[in-house]
Amino acid sequence: MKKHYTLYAVTIALVVAISLFIIIPIPAVNGFFTFADVGIITASLLFGPIGGLVVGALSGGLIDLLSGYAQWIIFSALIHGAQGYVAGLAQDKDLKNQFPYFILSIIIMVVGYALATWLLYGSLATAIASMPANFLQSTLGVVIAVLLSNRLKPIVKRYL
Repeated sequence: MKKHYTLYAVTIALVVAISLFIIIPIPAVNGFFTFADVGIITASLLFGPIGGLVVGALSGGLIDLLSGYAQWIIFSALIHGAQGYVAGLAQDKDLKNQFPYFILSIIIMVVGYALATWLLYGSLATAIASMPANFLQSTLGVVIAVLLSNRLKPIVKRYL
């Protein structure tokens, strides 16, 4: 079990580092575009729902803390944790059977951040405006993560 914690910690550090290295601000909605979803979905496919939850929640919160968006920490932890958990349910399934979990994880991310935006800023227009960028971020995350996790699975299985 301790190996799991180590892999989760290293993955969280990688997700945070990559996300902070490539961060594209979106001033209109006081948010940003990152590749965090790639790491979260990859972790979910490699470690399952609990690993996805842990990596999603902790990396999502840490990214906000370190990038100056502290007001988002709790929302990101909840949203990315749920996203990671749901995507992790797709672990060890074939691509056709993974698809519904990926769609649900995208919906969780897009709708979750729209609701959080609405709650934080009191503007439905801003919440709706945030949805296309979040949809793109999450969808790209799933596509890249599927390709990446297929390559990493044999390596990670040796350590679990």
